[in-house]
Amino acid sequence: MTATLADGDPQHRATPGDVPDIACFPGETRSSRVTTPTHDFPTPAGGPDDGGADGEVVRDMDEPPKGRSFLSYLLRKLGGALTSMTLVVVLGFFAFRMLPGDPVLKIAKERPMSPAQIAELRSQYGLDKPVIVQFWDYLVGIFTGELGESYVYRKPVSELILEYLGPTLLLTATAALLAIGLGLWLGQLAAWRRNSLFDKVASSTSLVFWSVPTFWLGLILLMIFGGTLQWLPTGGMITPGLDPWSFAGIIDVIKHLILPVITMVAVVYAQYLMVMRASLIEEMSEDYLTTARAKGLTEDEVRKKHAVPNALLPTVTVVFMHIGGLIAGAVTTEAVFSWPGLGKLTFEAISGPDLPLLQGTFVVFSGIIIVMNLAADIVYRFLDPRIRRA
Repeated sequence: MTATLADGDPQHRATPGDVPDIACFPGETRSSRVTTPTHDFPTPAGGPDDGGADGEVVRDMDEPPKGRSFLSYLLRKLGGALTSMTLVVVLGFFAFRMLPGDPVLKIAKERPMSPAQIAELRSQYGLDKPVIVQFWDYLVGIFTGELGESYVYRKPVSELILEYLGPTLLLTATAALLAIGLGLWLGQLAAWRRNSLFDKVASSTSLVFWSVPTFWLGLILLMIFGGTLQWLPTGGMITPGLDPWSFAGIIDVIKHLILPVITMVAVVYAQYLMVMRASLIEEMSEDYLTTARAKGLTEDEVRKKHAVPNALLPTVTVVFMHIGGLIAGAVTTEAVFSWPGLGKLTFEAISGPDLPLLQGTFVVFSGIIIVMNLAADIVYRFLDPRIRRA
């Protein structure tokens, strides 16, 4: 169908299915100039996911890639963890062989021994074997769980580790929960009140505690509350003679926990505070918070329901990584407060040197850190979709 303009030129009236007029070069027709658009557009409403109305494939360019499967991601992370653990095992053997001092000669100083007895003691501990043979025995012990016998305690190392692991977990778990809760709570309040008096006091105080050596802070608390004021016990885990599972024993253990827990929390919580504060400040400039306020939400609702959950993503990695480091860092705190855990056991093994015990505690501490880092990678993948599509 055509229509006639005022000057007599025909104009094609567009009807469904017609191709609009376009300029043609000599020898070309309109049909030869019409091309199908090559860009991908979102699927029209009502059309199938994989094609348009004419069966052509339509793909959403805004859809991010799916990324690798979880199994391949997990295998890569497990491979990295196993590599790290292998290096730890090798380092745990050769590094302690470089420590000054001979454990056999130190034992010989404690009681008179003849050269023949010293040689017999070396043979008993396997120190007269070549280093390669000792290393092979060490590897076999790692895989079989037989970590050797302690020179000082004269007990299997694996048995000692299991005996002292419980108090260390009690101390570090309590300190970690308090440090994480306190750090994240103060961090989000400081960020939301940025440049206020509260922000300045909270940030500066946490940085001061963060820079304080753990042993120094522990000794100060010990002298003030355990010595001068005599409010709290000065060391140990429980008063001798009390049943740790009785009510009086539980209260006594809590009293012994207070000073070492305060020492560890004061040094560690600043890390969580600063990371949470920085993450939340970055989120505060996002547009979705403005939209939430425009919908009528209060500032507390905007912070708790929108800003804080997104700011927690980078904090998760820090939490998992520092939990492992907190357990490994309990050596100083347990030594100051005579807490009967793996830290105190390691400190006593260094003075030997008690090589089997040092090797065993080093592998355990390093293994905990590696496992925590692996857990952080896995959890972060579930929390952040960008990691799944990487």
